[in-house]
Amino acid sequence: MSGTETARQTTAPGRVSAAGDWLREYASADTDAPSLVVLPHAGGSAAFFGPLARALAPDVRVLVVQYPGRLERRRHRAVEDIRELARHTADAVAARTGGGPVAYFGHSMGALVAYEAALLGEQGLGPRPRALFVSAGRAPVLTHVDPAVLRDDESLIEQVLWLGGTSKAVLDEPDMRELVLPALWADYRALTAYAPDHGARVDCPVTALIGDRDPLVPVEDAARWRDHTTGPFQLQVLPGDHFYLTPRLVHVADTVRTVLTELF
Repeated sequence: MSGTETARQTTAPGRVSAAGDWLREYASADTDAPSLVVLPHAGGSAAFFGPLARALAPDVRVLVVQYPGRLERRRHRAVEDIRELARHTADAVAARTGGGPVAYFGHSMGALVAYEAALLGEQGLGPRPRALFVSAGRAPVLTHVDPAVLRDDESLIEQVLWLGGTSKAVLDEPDMRELVLPALWADYRALTAYAPDHGARVDCPVTALIGDRDPLVPVEDAARWRDHTTGPFQLQVLPGDHFYLTPRLVHVADTVRTVLTELF
C-alpha cells in the first residue's frame, strides 16, 4: 500500500467534531482583552503558536485553532477544504467568544483559512473581524501548489523539510511520519483545491508579514494581499525564511499588539 493510500484511509473515518474541540488557549488574558484567532500552517498544530500566545498575554486573548486529524485530534476526520475549515473556525470562535469582534492571524495555509473566516464574519456568518494578519502566505489569487509536491510521501516530506518547519530527525522517525503524513496530505489537498472568489474583499485592515528569504512566497506575492481588502494595508518584510516568526517572535507580537490596541 502506498503512503498516499495510507494517508487517505487514515483521514477518511471519524467525525470532524464539535465546536468545543477546535480551540486552544496557552496563556491567560485580561478580562477585556481583544481576541486573536490563530490559524496554523499546513501540517502544523496549535502548540506551535503557544509562544506567540504567551508573548501577547495578558493584553491579547489568543485562541489557536487545532485542525482535526492531528495530535490529540488524530481520530477526527481531517478537512480537505479551506472554506470548510473557515466555517468550523468561525462557528467555534463564535461559541467561545459570544460572537463579539475578533482579529485573525494565519500563517502560510492558515492565512487563507483566516481570510475566508474573516469574509464569513463580514457576511454575518461568524464573528466580525477587526483586523486580519496574514503571515508567510501568497495572496489568494496567487495560491498554487506544485503538482510534483503531491507525487508521493517522499516528495511531500521534501517540501516540508525545504520550508524548514520540521526537522529531518523528526520525520525520519516512522511513528512520527505516521502521525504527520495524514494531516499533511489533507492540508495540501485543501490547498490544491482552493479557488478564491476573485471579487471578494474584506473591509478590515490587513497586515501582511513575510520573511525576506522565504523560499516559497516572494515578497511581491505577499504584497498582493493589498488587493483583497478595501481597508488599510501594510506590509512588513522581516529577516528570515518561511518560518521567520520563530526568531522574530517579539517583533511579531509587538506588531499584533500595536494594531489591536488601535482597533479595540
